[in-house]
Amino acid sequence: MSFKDMVAEDVHSVFLNLDEYAERRTIQYDGAVYQDIPIVMSGLKEQDRRQLTSDHVQGLFLVSSVLHCALSDLDGHQPEKGQRIRINDEEGAVGFFREFYVASSVCEMGMLRVELEAIDE
Repeated sequence: MSFKDMVAEDVHSVFLNLDEYAERRTIQYDGAVYQDIPIVMSGLKEQDRRQLTSDHVQGLFLVSSVLHCALSDLDGHQPEKGQRIRINDEEGAVGFFREFYVASSVCEMGMLRVELEAIDE
């Protein structure tokens, strides 16, 4: 068994272990729905967004987060920079879906690391 094979086995049994780190969430991306896949969301935080001198909108914040999931759970579709992705806040296709923009997306050995951004009030 090669190192890559061992890492591929560990994606779900270790990194996306539902008993330890991961939670089941539904993701909507590029017209497809991926229901109840194991993901890890980290770094959900708000920060003051940079305002331009011609921008007079007050009270909006930039929300950033990092999504970790298996490429295979998205049927091999790696989210592309600038695209929209929606993720719900509870198991099943119910609950509130939060919409993000993909800031960057990297896939290493079958594991996706997707940096997400959204504007919030």
